[in-house]
Amino acid sequence: MATSTVSRPPATADAIPDWDDEYLDGVAARLARNYDLARDVTVDDEPFALYARMDMESRKHFLHPSIAFAHHEVHEHLFARRVDSLYVVELEHLVGLCHDLADDWIEPDEEHYGTEFTVVIVAPTLTDDVRSFVKGFRDRTLIKYGYHGHYEINLVVAAPSDEELVASENADVRTAFETWDPIEREEPGLLDLIARRLQL
Repeated sequence: MATSTVSRPPATADAIPDWDDEYLDGVAARLARNYDLARDVTVDDEPFALYARMDMESRKHFLHPSIAFAHHEVHEHLFARRVDSLYVVELEHLVGLCHDLADDWIEPDEEHYGTEFTVVIVAPTLTDDVRSFVKGFRDRTLIKYGYHGHYEINLVVAAPSDEELVASENADVRTAFETWDPIEREEPGLLDLIARRLQL
C-alpha cells in the first residue's frame, strides 16, 4: 500500500477514498460534507490512515462586496490512525507533533483567526489512564498575544469494538467518530461551522 509523505497535505476535491476499513469508511462518510479527505499520509515521519482538512474564510462587507473588512481565516487539520495498544506517552508525543506543525504550518498575521489540530486514535479498548488524560486535556495557544489568532490541539480516542469514545472538551468532531450512534440532529453546514469557529 502506497503512503504519501507530505510536509502539509493539500486540500483535494477528489472523491471519498476507500479505506478498506468499515469503521474509517463510516467516519469518512460523516466527514466528507465539510472536509477534504486523504488516506495514508505521513507527516513528520508519523503515519496516519486518515487525514482531513477544512479551510474557511469569513468576510464582512459594507454596502458593497468590494468594501470588505474583518477578513478571518480558520483552518482545521485532523489526523487519525489505528493502534494495537495506546499509552498516555504516545498521546503526549502526538501533542508535541501538533505544536511542531503549528510552528511550521501557521502563517501568523492579522487575518489568521484560528487553527485546530485534532488527533484521533482508534484503539482496541480505552484504559482508565488514557480516558482520564483525554478528558482533562485542553491546549490552546495565543499567537502574538492573540493579535495573530490562536491554535488549539484536540484529542479523541475511540474504541469502536466497545462502542466507546473519549474526547477533549473542544473536540467538536467527536460525533463523526461515534459511528455506532446515529446523528439525530442535522449536521452543521459550512456557515454553521464558520459561525462556531469565529464565535459569531
